[in-house]
Amino acid sequence: MLSPFSILLFILLYFAALLGIGWLTSRNSTANSYFIGNKQSPWYLVAFGMIGDSLSGVTFISVPGTVGTAHFSYLQLVFGYFVGYFIISHVLLPIYYKMNLVSVYEYLEKRFGRVSQKTGSVFFILSRLLGAAGRLYLAASVIQFFVFDRMGEYRISFEWSVSVILLLMLIYTYKGGIRTLVFTDTFQSLFLVLGVVLSIVALVKGMNLSFFEAVKGIYNSDYSETLFFDFRKTNFVLKEFVGGVFIAACMTGLDQNMMQKNLSCKNLKEAQRNIFWFSIVMVVVTLCFLSLGALLYQYYDFAGIPLPADGQSGKVITDKVFPNLALNYLGAFAGMVFIIGLTAATFSSADSVLTTLTTSTYIDILEIEKKPVTAKVKSKFRILIHIGYAFLLWLVILLFNQLNQQAIITTILMVAGYTYGPLLALFFIGLFTKIELKDKLVPLACLIGPLLCYALKQYTVSRPDGYQIGNELILLNGIITVMCLLGLRKKALL
Repeated sequence: MLSPFSILLFILLYFAALLGIGWLTSRNSTANSYFIGNKQSPWYLVAFGMIGDSLSGVTFISVPGTVGTAHFSYLQLVFGYFVGYFIISHVLLPIYYKMNLVSVYEYLEKRFGRVSQKTGSVFFILSRLLGAAGRLYLAASVIQFFVFDRMGEYRISFEWSVSVILLLMLIYTYKGGIRTLVFTDTFQSLFLVLGVVLSIVALVKGMNLSFFEAVKGIYNSDYSETLFFDFRKTNFVLKEFVGGVFIAACMTGLDQNMMQKNLSCKNLKEAQRNIFWFSIVMVVVTLCFLSLGALLYQYYDFAGIPLPADGQSGKVITDKVFPNLALNYLGAFAGMVFIIGLTAATFSSADSVLTTLTTSTYIDILEIEKKPVTAKVKSKFRILIHIGYAFLLWLVILLFNQLNQQAIITTILMVAGYTYGPLLALFFIGLFTKIELKDKLVPLACLIGPLLCYALKQYTVSRPDGYQIGNELILLNGIITVMCLLGLRKKALL
């Protein structure tokens, strides 16, 4: 077992590398480099760096853990992602580049008006703030349990450990923005992928298997079950696939956090190339994470190790399956590999969010770029907003620490279903119709849709033997919100 001080030393060295990258890339930075990287970001770095943004701590811990109960059903969702990325590449990116956008919600202003722009931005901010907090909470809580809680008299509280993490993120992102993040996220994605690959190596070696024996064992096990055909269940293949299409289209294509890096590429062709290769790598890397999950459970059986469970209910805590084995039973190499991946997941899941939340607030909500003030004053506003979001993120993480009762991946996908539905509806009407909306009433319609979906989901939960709403929630939310928005149309020329 690795000592907590050894783990802490590695984390500090990792941070030193990030701070070095941040210093090198933020020299002579301007507002243009902060928001869109001077339109000089190499597409291959953006593509690889997006892995860390998309996977983060949720994939690194939750996805392998849920294999024990959900098997490979998550892959159904990822197949849908692939189609969603195709839509982004061939429908959304051409529009964003043609309009020369910095924030994707500027499109809503040009199409419907300023209130619609601000509404879209608010839903993005809400979703990303909660999603990033959930991802960071998961990774930070594992570090807290295996490091800081085991440091005896030097133990520090969860509140302080999260505070230090966010403070260090502020130091290397507040100035360089997107130009810095393109390089730090590439660095972190490399360590994230390295973490899962080397973890698989450690497990295969620990069970004295060859690579082909391990692949055969996974394939022949119940864990490799991928397609599920009970339409009443949340994991029904069509629900997962369709949900994946719209989750990818919304959480990437309509999401400022993911699109801001794409908009920093030199031109549309390079941005499309970035999305194409990212979509392929995403499927391959997710398959690796699911295979890791199957190997984890097989190792527990092989070694006769009890699965981590809740002391009262006896229910397996899936989010602790991987860290428990890596840090307590597999030896120093596996423990360090786990920390490599987890550390990368922790920081990649939140650093870019601070920049993109700042961008959306700065441009869409406060419209500071349009105000008649000096560049120096604008820069001060940007830094204050950046710091403010770090504080908000800290508060939400502490709230997660008090309230979380289920696997974080479930929580994040549920949040996405409620918050991205209105964005899907607004962009759908904007892109595929000529309808003009009553701009000032748009927020009302965008609230009604999620509220109706919440009521409907609660109704289905109360009927466990009936139809259960799963990841198709985002599509259902979008459809209901579209219907609400159509009631606000000025004219409808399809």
